[in-house]
Amino acid sequence: MATTMESRLAALETQVAALNERLAAAPPTPPASEGTFWALDGLKQRLPPEGTGAVLYTGTVRVAGQHYDWQYGRTVDDVLAADWTELASTLSALAHPVRLRLLREILDGRQSTSELAEIEELGTTGQLHHHLRQITAAGWLSSTGRGRWAVPAERVVPLLTILTAAGR
Repeated sequence: MATTMESRLAALETQVAALNERLAAAPPTPPASEGTFWALDGLKQRLPPEGTGAVLYTGTVRVAGQHYDWQYGRTVDDVLAADWTELASTLSALAHPVRLRLLREILDGRQSTSELAEIEELGTTGQLHHHLRQITAAGWLSSTGRGRWAVPAERVVPLLTILTAAGR
């Protein structure tokens, strides 16, 4: 009898853990009363009425067993006043299909050079190292030691934001 009760309890614990994982992975949905533009409305409430506006991006991301929360915003005046030419190398590092594939693979959990070298589409080992250097120099990737790579935590949501905007 005790064994049956223990096995039933274990089965229930497994089901509860699975439900908790599904709930944690589900995208957050605002209450219906907040409306479609709940994030935009919140941003507008924080801006002075005489200003030119602001840009905000935010995200909560779970990839390869890691969780990232990020939010960043700037006023339109600050964005327009900045020297956009300084951003060219950061953006151009993303402008190659192999580099984008590398970043996706690393976010998906393939984080060692040897794992990445197994993917034929990424080219030779020399080409792989060239692309790793390019996206590392631009700040989209960092070495975590011993031939392992990671997208820095503060770059995960910005990277996904750029990809989301480009796909629109």
